[in-house]
Amino acid sequence: MQRKKSSTERPDAELADRGARQEDVDLRLTLPATLGRLPELDRAVLVLRFWEDCSVEDTALALKVSPSVVRSRSFRALARVRDLLGADYIEFSES
Repeated sequence: MQRKKSSTERPDAELADRGARQEDVDLRLTLPATLGRLPELDRAVLVLRFWEDCSVEDTALALKVSPSVVRSRSFRALARVRDLLGADYIEFSES
């Protein structure tokens, strides 16, 4: 008995070489220091929500706070991160 092919996708002869943009590298180096300047709960909310991709409910459960606290802390902490990083980082992060 032969196994059926699971895909008709074929490899491409040439791979696209897309390295990280310099702004991305700079942001990856700057972001941990910026997060370190936030209060502990704000930092935890941002890391769980955006780094770990947790839902509002999962974040609230993990931190033992209400979902509304997670939402308000996320909003305020993101605004603070934007202030700390400055306009240079915000411009390319929205593109």
